Amino acid sequence: MAEATHHAWSDVRLEQLTPLLSRKVLTGDRAMVAQVFLKKGSIVKAHEHHNEQVTYILEGALRFWLGENADKAPNAPYVDVRAGEVLLIPGNVRHEAHALEDTLDLDFFTPPRADWLDGSDAYIREQK
Repeated sequence: MAEATHHAWSDVRLEQLTPLLSRKVLTGDRAMVAQVFLKKGSIVKAHEHHNEQVTYILEGALRFWLGENADKAPNAPYVDVRAGEVLLIPGNVRHEAHALEDTLDLDFFTPPRADWLDGSDAYIREQK
């Protein structure tokens, strides 16, 4: 059996992805959690992944376009997720997010995002 590990977010390396977007990531064998910091106006381009995603907004707000609407942002139906709210995104559902204000969210993934771990997540590193 694996041993439990204790972490302080203050000790986790901050990864600056764009001038408006950064994150801290902790991963286990079958799950991953990330603090994601988005400045107002930050855009996470439309993408999809096989991983289930749970996005919990701690501060601020994100606007999401989901499924067939993801590639039609910003002129399609969307859902706003605000502090204290959670969005569950099943695997393989395309989505795009825009920060409506400075936002801190916790993203949970299962299984862990290999592209986040190996740096091949170009969609999130590019600015629109």
